[in-house]
Amino acid sequence: MVRAYNPPRKYEEYAYVLDFNERGKSITVRGRQGIIITAIGEDRLTLLEVLGVPNSTFEVGEKIFIGKEGRTKVLSVLGKMDYVRISPPAQTELPGVVEKIVNENEKKFVDYLNNAQPLTPRIHALELIPGVGKTYMKAMLEERDKKKFDSFEDLQQRIGFKEPVKQITKRILEEILGETRMNLFVKR
Repeated sequence: MVRAYNPPRKYEEYAYVLDFNERGKSITVRGRQGIIITAIGEDRLTLLEVLGVPNSTFEVGEKIFIGKEGRTKVLSVLGKMDYVRISPPAQTELPGVVEKIVNENEKKFVDYLNNAQPLTPRIHALELIPGVGKTYMKAMLEERDKKKFDSFEDLQQRIGFKEPVKQITKRILEEILGETRMNLFVKR
């Protein structure tokens, strides 16, 4: 008997709180209730429903540990959620929290820009980021061939690309909303 190789499932270690209801009912798991938290995963940028430990306190924008071992404020990750199913307050908080994630994980996003490749003969991954057209893409490729970008600031100074954090945030939000055919940052 030949066993199929199943790569290990990738789970989020941390998530950021978008909204919470101290006496909520789960949308993803029937019958689960308690402190229901809507959060966004730090690494895969997926919307999650999380069950908090009773009597714990949460704040919007707070980074919480949701990994397998050693949770202190989280009982369980109940499941993934679609944007349309999260609360209006969570939808309102999402852009600010995504921008915070991009800022706090600057190296990850700068590395992405340093290593992004063509997707098809006509489209480069960099062009899918708002504000990056053919001109900025060419400048980015030429500059990163000379020397990789160190930071968003370095990118701005060397090629004049304005507000990379806002542009990457905008792209992530488009992916979360399902407005893109291809995802660069949000893992399904």
